[in-house]
Amino acid sequence: MSAHFTPGFFKFLRDLKAHNDRAWFQANRDRYVADVEAPMLQFIADVGERLPEISSAYVANRRRMGGSMYRIHRDTRFSADKSPYKTWVAATFKHRSASKDVPTPGFYLHLGPKECWAGGGIYHPEMPTLTKIRQHIVADPKGWAVVRKSGIELEGDTLTRAPAGFDPKHPFVEDLRRKDFYGGAEFTEREATSDGFLDKYIACCRDVAPLMQFLTKALGLRW
Repeated sequence: MSAHFTPGFFKFLRDLKAHNDRAWFQANRDRYVADVEAPMLQFIADVGERLPEISSAYVANRRRMGGSMYRIHRDTRFSADKSPYKTWVAATFKHRSASKDVPTPGFYLHLGPKECWAGGGIYHPEMPTLTKIRQHIVADPKGWAVVRKSGIELEGDTLTRAPAGFDPKHPFVEDLRRKDFYGGAEFTEREATSDGFLDKYIACCRDVAPLMQFLTKALGLRW
């Protein structure tokens, strides 16, 4: 399979960072569609064909709005930075049952100049979801041990002490302190624009699948 992303993908994002205003974006919208949006939507569609290799419960949605691809527009309502556009592009592949009322883990892709990352997990879950994950670690320590032995390097924020209601001497207390449960790998722009990047991405999703499976089951969802 030929490469989804070309150097023009990253060139547009670099230019956008230098000219982050609506007038410039409108004048260059055709570039955005051709070099950024269309390749990402095609990548999303092709990932959707491959996700059943890992789990049939996780899906891709290639719709331009409300699908797997994040909006390029920034939400500036509560930010001191009023730049209207993100200078990176991302996609998330969520559980079939995902909705505003049903938060789920997801596989993730983030592409930007010198910041290409792929992986999966859950980022800053709300307290009810976070508590379910922590309780599942306590209820299934053998299952969590499998995740930890898989080599996944967990990332994200942690508490300074055990959360209320959990044993500070628990063997996995360092993980019970976590506020995020995600992991993955970094890629270079050269890798992201290579013919084999889709395979590399799917391999990364497969590597993080033990974590995704544990989180999915922790939330009472089908893997």
